Amino acid sequence: MENKKSIRWKQRFKNFEKAFLQFEKAINSFENLDDLSKEGLIQRFEYTLELAWKTLKDYLEAEEVIAKTPKSTIKNAFQIDIINNGELWINMLEDRNMMAHTYNEANFNIALNNIHNKYFFEIKELYAFLKNEQ
Repeated sequence: MENKKSIRWKQRFKNFEKAFLQFEKAINSFENLDDLSKEGLIQRFEYTLELAWKTLKDYLEAEEVIAKTPKSTIKNAFQIDIINNGELWINMLEDRNMMAHTYNEANFNIALNNIHNKYFFEIKELYAFLKNEQ
């Protein structure tokens, strides 16, 4: 019988999965996105990342690993080999925070490049791991 923590991460995973699949759709259309759609891609990245770390936190807690903050969640997931690049995950959090609080065209373009060429693949690896754990 599943415990409440196990059920919780699986419920949250459903929301993460929906967000991830929408994010993936935008990534797959990246070359055809206009500026407004690129802003939408950043928005999808932001909420997908939020659901990714929260789902990961719930998963860790179901595994009896204490994780309270995004950074502690990432640190613990890296230590037990759920994610491969903890530093890149920290960079994702920093870029998300930067984009949510300031607008600067240079930062916008850097964030887009990182989302398209790096961050998507890290989130995709976590998605595959969690999907397999269900």
